[in-house]
Amino acid sequence: MGENRLKRELGLLHTTMMGIGGAICAGVFVTLGYAATLAGTALIIAIVLCGIINLFTMLSYAELGAALPSAGGEYTFAKASFGGFLSFATGWFEWISNMFYAAFSAVGFTYLISYVIPTINIPLVAVITVALFTAINIKGVKETGLIQTALVAILLALLGIFVFWGFYTTQAAAPIIIESPGGFLGVLKASAFIFVVYLGGEAIAVAQAEVKNPEKTIPRAILLSCFILIFIYTTIAFVIFRIVPPESLAGQSSPLAYVAEQFMGPLGVGMITIAGIIAALSSVNTSTMAHSRVAYALARDGYFPKSFFSLHGRFYTPFIAVLIGSILTAAFAATGIVNFVTYATDFGFIIGFIFVNLSLMRLRRDKPELYRPFKVPLYPLTPVLGIATSLLLLFFLDPGTLLIGLELFIFGIIAYYIRMVGYYRMYHAFGGINFGISAFLALVAYLIMSNSTMIPLSPDIMRLFFAIAAFTSIIYLAAGLLNVTRKYE
Repeated sequence: MGENRLKRELGLLHTTMMGIGGAICAGVFVTLGYAATLAGTALIIAIVLCGIINLFTMLSYAELGAALPSAGGEYTFAKASFGGFLSFATGWFEWISNMFYAAFSAVGFTYLISYVIPTINIPLVAVITVALFTAINIKGVKETGLIQTALVAILLALLGIFVFWGFYTTQAAAPIIIESPGGFLGVLKASAFIFVVYLGGEAIAVAQAEVKNPEKTIPRAILLSCFILIFIYTTIAFVIFRIVPPESLAGQSSPLAYVAEQFMGPLGVGMITIAGIIAALSSVNTSTMAHSRVAYALARDGYFPKSFFSLHGRFYTPFIAVLIGSILTAAFAATGIVNFVTYATDFGFIIGFIFVNLSLMRLRRDKPELYRPFKVPLYPLTPVLGIATSLLLLFFLDPGTLLIGLELFIFGIIAYYIRMVGYYRMYHAFGGINFGISAFLALVAYLIMSNSTMIPLSPDIMRLFFAIAAFTSIIYLAAGLLNVTRKYE
């Protein structure tokens, strides 16, 4: 079963729309309120700063994607340049961050719905949304691309109406004065928080094994999406602060809809809500495709179970990778907490950005003969700036997010070394652990029934504890037997 069974069906339009739609997620509709409390009207500067930081690394994506157009994105780049644990860690964080991103977009979608229907069950609707796009992504990449193009075209039209109307309305507030209540530190904090609104463009690289003429299409699509995003977000922020002061956005579940209501009335609320819904859905679509392709690539190289490498017999999509990733995404989405998922998403993607820039520099040094249809300008300044600015944003993330990132890193180390030790030895090790636990619980059951615990218990409680200990002991005994008698290929 080869990777060439993934069909190259995405042209420049579909690929660019995938980058734009993957980035214009629910974040721009639900996170700007909190970001405005951090940076005030200087949020405009934070947005441009994020766009420039994103561009530094996207140039590296463009060069590597054109030179190494196979499934896996950042993981494939790190594997070609470093190999071993660093490549696995890159893929691990890429896989997890895309699942968090899908969850973030699904939760953001339901928050937008709640602006119109306050009684909606946010976790439930988020999970249903993930399930819907799981089915679409299993159906095929062509369908994914067509749906993405249609969604993004409608989204851009709606945002264009909002910006055009906002520029020419007479209901403007006081003239915009760029200032931040927290100074430049507030701008940096806001940049770290809203960085999520630029994420998703790297989905182009993740899907590069399914892009037509990747040597030309990938760099063009990445650069087009970058500049379009900077323009869109900057004009949206300008319109927001032209209409309302930043402090009025605090606590708004959908700040953009609130602003639209001020100068467009109920029509604006409906239009922005629809735009936000489309943006969120397009991001769920893109990130679902992205996390499944990363898992597919990791399975290709033996880091994930072989089943993740399986392609659907009819649709030629990695359906097992889509299903498993979507189940985890639904679990993240079920929390319904926007800020937590936002920061967790940012952490994983920023780590990926750092490794992509390092991969570019390593390959430039070790493989100068590699054919590069596109080259990063101002090398090595551009990737160095990409690394430095990514580290800066990492420093300004919420401390709890860094703790989550550390925990995810530890889980990644465990997964990697389980793979390196080999499943055969691991199953025997787990089998031995299960036998030990079974024996211990059997001893506990015996001590309870022989009244040797020295703890005064009523007969009914003793019988209950004995039943629990005996039953659990049998379960662990069966698990141990299954592990040590398992047949291996």
